[in-house]
Amino acid sequence: MEWFGDGDYWLSRLVFQRTLAAVYVVAFLSAALQFRALIGERGMLPVPAFVRRVPFRAAPGLFHWRYSDRLFAGCAWTGVVLSAALVAGAADRVPLAVAMAWWAVLWALYLSIVNVGQTWYAFGWESLLLETGFLAVFLGNERTAPPVLILFLLRWTLFRVELGAGLIKLRGDPCWRDLTCLYYHHETQPMPSPLSWFFHRLPRPLHRVETAASHVTQLVLPFLLFTPQPLATVAAGAIVVTQLWLVLSGNFAWLNWLTIALALSAVDGSLIATPPAAPAGPPLWYAVLVCVVTAALLVLGYRPARNLFSRRQAMNRTYDPLHLVNAYGAFGTVGRVRQEVVIEGTDEAEPHPGTVWREYGFKGKPTDVRRLPRQFAPYHLRLDWLMWFAALSPAYARDWFGPFVERLLAGDRDTLRLLGRNPFPDAPPVHIRARLYRYRFTTWRELRTTGAFWHRTLVREFLPPTRLGP
Repeated sequence: MEWFGDGDYWLSRLVFQRTLAAVYVVAFLSAALQFRALIGERGMLPVPAFVRRVPFRAAPGLFHWRYSDRLFAGCAWTGVVLSAALVAGAADRVPLAVAMAWWAVLWALYLSIVNVGQTWYAFGWESLLLETGFLAVFLGNERTAPPVLILFLLRWTLFRVELGAGLIKLRGDPCWRDLTCLYYHHETQPMPSPLSWFFHRLPRPLHRVETAASHVTQLVLPFLLFTPQPLATVAAGAIVVTQLWLVLSGNFAWLNWLTIALALSAVDGSLIATPPAAPAGPPLWYAVLVCVVTAALLVLGYRPARNLFSRRQAMNRTYDPLHLVNAYGAFGTVGRVRQEVVIEGTDEAEPHPGTVWREYGFKGKPTDVRRLPRQFAPYHLRLDWLMWFAALSPAYARDWFGPFVERLLAGDRDTLRLLGRNPFPDAPPVHIRARLYRYRFTTWRELRTTGAFWHRTLVREFLPPTRLGP
């Protein structure tokens, strides 16, 4: 197998690049449709205030030079258009250098967004998209065979994603070791899917099988990615199947689809289809660049590799402001109880015991007990995710929850667009309050009797009745 090209992976590269470009479409679309309320000039955590206190070297990106909502929207929609063109195969119709520049522009635009996104963008799949997107810059197009060194780095990324998730589980919650975590996970995960209720009601022995299969996928199969074909393809295929299972059982933004894309890059395409005629040899500048980038990333990768085998393993941590190498992992701890913050408003001037409070509805997170959870992934509902963290501890919401309530009281249209239901369509409420509830999935009997997928009980007050100042 040559260092700078292997025709067996032409199909794998094609599918990987198309899938990655589709993830980019969703990521940029998510940014374009949600940023004004979250990080816009009048958002909950405005970008202008952020860049004034954080230096460029700590969060590089074009918004340090200039920011406006119009510029941000232009960058996000440009990303949508450019990545959609890549889905259609545009990069294979242009010279190699132009294709590389195209992928680099997407990476730079999304890096600029993530680096000013603050807590709204503090998710592992943001760093994973940037790390994977940077590697895609050097993967080439159909004018040159896929560089084996970059294919190796894609497997190395997938290896860290899977093994990091597996090791954090073994080192974390004891329920992963006694195979009981999935007794709870489908119910308490951040954003359940339409099938999560049914997954939760599977027999407990099947939950134990799920957990054991997860351990095999995350602790054994990653090592097989570096074995000869077809064993590496079998391992990659098993990882894809596991990720599709996760797609059905939960809403994890584009994490699963990006992991699938990485796994597909390890598949030997010659096992599926006949490779086309071998392309011309790679240009010298391209071969040298691939070698230099590979060497640099392997050096930078020392710290996340060491993190994998540390007793104090960190998950979802980036080791450089460009997000080139990162540590990954998920659900080191699984909650046994689901709690949700329910936000209510009233138009009465002074609340009293008989006050009628009306609930705001969210698009993804549970509120209405009769509403079956919806499927939104790979689209990322950032507010819904942060509301799940707020229910775990008010400390997670310290920076943004107050501004969020203020915008509801002001009837801010951009904020209301993030919600699923506004109970005050004509005028904003006078008071807002928030209450913490315990939610659990209903039983089969309860579902048949009441039509409700959730049962909830009040835990305590989260925010007392609040109004805008005079």
